Amino acid sequence: MPRRQDKRVLAAEAWRGLFDFIIATADHRNQVLAQLGLTPNDSRALGSLERASGRTMSALAREWRCDASTATWIVDRLEKRGLVERRAVPADRRVTLVVLSPGGVKTKAELIRGVYKAPRELLALETGELAALRDAVAPLARRPEGVPAARPHLRDRRRHAAD
Repeated sequence: MPRRQDKRVLAAEAWRGLFDFIIATADHRNQVLAQLGLTPNDSRALGSLERASGRTMSALAREWRCDASTATWIVDRLEKRGLVERRAVPADRRVTLVVLSPGGVKTKAELIRGVYKAPRELLALETGELAALRDAVAPLARRPEGVPAARPHLRDRRRHAAD
C-alpha cells in the first residue's frame, strides 16, 4: 500500500507551484499597475481604503506593517495624485482619517478589474482543469480563527469579477 505523503511536503509542493505561478505572471500585474501609473505599494494602499469609511494613519501603518513615516509617505503620494483625501474627525480634530477620493474609487475599480482578469496562462487550461483549480484554491479564502480575512469588499469584487 502506498505511503501517505507527509502533509508538510504536500503543502510545500503546492505552495511552490502557486508561488512560481505568481512570479511567472508578474508581467500581467505589472502591466495593469503601469497602465494606472501605480506602484505595488500604491495598489496595496488602495485595497485598504474605502470612500465611506476612513482609516487612521496608525491603522494603515499596522496593516501595511511599516512605520508611520512610511505610511505617511505612501498617503502623501496618493494624495498628490488625487486618489485619497485626508479628513479630520469632527469629534476629535486631532485625528485624521484617510479615505479614497472619487478618483481613487475609480482607479481602485480599474485596478481590481485589471488584476482579476485571468492571465493567458490560465486561459490556456482546459475548462475541467480550471474548475478543479478554482475548487482547489477556494478553501484558501477561508482563514483560520485569529488570522484576518481578506477585506470583504475585495472578496465580493473577486466573486463578481468572475461573473
